[in-house]
Amino acid sequence: MKTSIVTGASRGIGRSIAARLAADGSRVILCARDHSALSEAVAEIRAHGGTAEALALDLRSPEAPGLLVQFAMAKFGQIDLVVNNAGATKRGEFLELSDDDFADGFALKFSGAVRLTRAAWPHLKATKGSLINIIGVGGRTPGAQFTIGGSVNAALLSFTKAIAELGLRDGVQVNAINPGTIRTARFTTRLNALAAEKKLSPEAAEREYVRNAGVTRIGEPADIAALVAFVTGPEGRFLHGALIDADGGATKTI
Repeated sequence: MKTSIVTGASRGIGRSIAARLAADGSRVILCARDHSALSEAVAEIRAHGGTAEALALDLRSPEAPGLLVQFAMAKFGQIDLVVNNAGATKRGEFLELSDDDFADGFALKFSGAVRLTRAAWPHLKATKGSLINIIGVGGRTPGAQFTIGGSVNAALLSFTKAIAELGLRDGVQVNAINPGTIRTARFTTRLNALAAEKKLSPEAAEREYVRNAGVTRIGEPADIAALVAFVTGPEGRFLHGALIDADGGATKTI
């Protein structure tokens, strides 16, 4: 039986990934900062017959990734999959964003992923496991309101390609998924603001958002979870060093 670590697993995409991996038979270690939300996610997985444990940590702390790996090894004795999903970055006008805003954006999503990869790598090497980074389309197509997120995501895309070369040597599969707009609590807040501004119903606001963004639809967390399950499963093993855009057509560049 495999053991998977999923960060940012208390809600949204990460929670859906953890639930899908557990449903497919993996033992799952969930990590996020919100202990209460993590407990709810674990209870939900267990209620459906899955095996899950959780550890509440702030992965911005340099020692936290190592503690997470130690926890996983103590609970299950192996690590077969690491999903680096934690980290949301601040949006806004560039001239209003501070050095601290940029530093905080890199601290969790980039540095947290790098440190967890380093801490887990010997165990992934031992199991010939998989690493998958959940990044975002802003790394390929940044925008004026997304200067922090675009920069962080681009750095993680480069890191993925670099560590994939190491994976060839050590037998560890490495890939990244770039979600587009996904129906999370953060998106719902943005959608409600658009609906209020345009005096539209939430349904009409969503249709306008989809039309203006030039995408097929808003993605669901389960869409990303299903892709993670495929990429890290036996049928997806040929994928290596891939940067996969799961965005409904939002990325228009090559």
